[in-house]
Amino acid sequence: MRALATVALVVWLCVTGASAALAQPPAPTDACVQSDKRLGELSGLATDGERWYAINDGGTKSTVYVLGHDCKIQKVINGPTDPFDVEDLARDAKGNFWLADTGDNDKKRETVALIELTPAGKTTLHRLTYPDGPHDTEALLLDKNGTPHLVTKSPFGVSEVYRPKGPLAAPGPTALEKVGDVQISSTDTKGGPVNPAIGSMVVTGGSVSLDGTIVVLRTYTDAYLYPAPDGDVVAALKRTPARVPLPDEKQGEAIAIEPDGTLVSGSEGVGTPIRVVKGASGLLATTTPAPGTSTGAPTTGTGGSTEASDGMSTVPALGIAAVAIGGALFFMHRRAAKRG
Repeated sequence: MRALATVALVVWLCVTGASAALAQPPAPTDACVQSDKRLGELSGLATDGERWYAINDGGTKSTVYVLGHDCKIQKVINGPTDPFDVEDLARDAKGNFWLADTGDNDKKRETVALIELTPAGKTTLHRLTYPDGPHDTEALLLDKNGTPHLVTKSPFGVSEVYRPKGPLAAPGPTALEKVGDVQISSTDTKGGPVNPAIGSMVVTGGSVSLDGTIVVLRTYTDAYLYPAPDGDVVAALKRTPARVPLPDEKQGEAIAIEPDGTLVSGSEGVGTPIRVVKGASGLLATTTPAPGTSTGAPTTGTGGSTEASDGMSTVPALGIAAVAIGGALFFMHRRAAKRG
């Protein structure tokens, strides 16, 4: 009987332990401290796995800073185009940078823009127009085919997603079309320049993995990872994401994901750390949700999707295993009792 009780306890601990592991994403850790005054308003990050690329919020130049993983600036790439309010950064498969000149706090701009910047400092301006009036936008998602998606900043938790209706013109403008919405629920993660009840819902940055299979959005307080196995950003944003809390960032707007699945985040302010969440992509490792099967609305819990590759939730699968083993133990106990 003691042996049976011990086995049962081990099974229970395995199941509950696995559930806790799936429910708790890794905590962010400081990789280094960004102390260079030239990068005092960090607003966008991109990565190639070896270096980080960063931009300031606003500015009067098309500038990308190349950083080592020690936060030190190794190189500065300047282009001649004068932006209005740069908010986010992406890097395409060719190594060119895309600066999202899409900030519009007062919602008065007739056009916004994407600025394509080569490593050699050449720029190409692509003006864009919304179909329904001005929006303030701080998140740029560049899919694996190079198609840009803009996600608006909304204090009410529902952000709109736009992309060009056709090939980008230079200088344009190219008309945008609305292709979806993303709902972000309020969380209790602390941080940001405003009340977390609001700051946890506003989208302040975005990123897409180099292979296009993970789409990331962030708020002032949290990051959300969406599975995109087919590289479709719009379909990904309809799925249930994994939430990774990013607490205590002063004004967190920068986000990127490394090729190895490490999440990288940063905040405005000299002397603030660039932080990493190692293994963040592992929250989606067993996720293969069907397109359009979820609302895309994160909950206030800390876990992500746990749907396994066969469509069965990992935790319930462990529960089924526990029930099976428990049943076996029950019959063993019955047989032992009859012998006695």
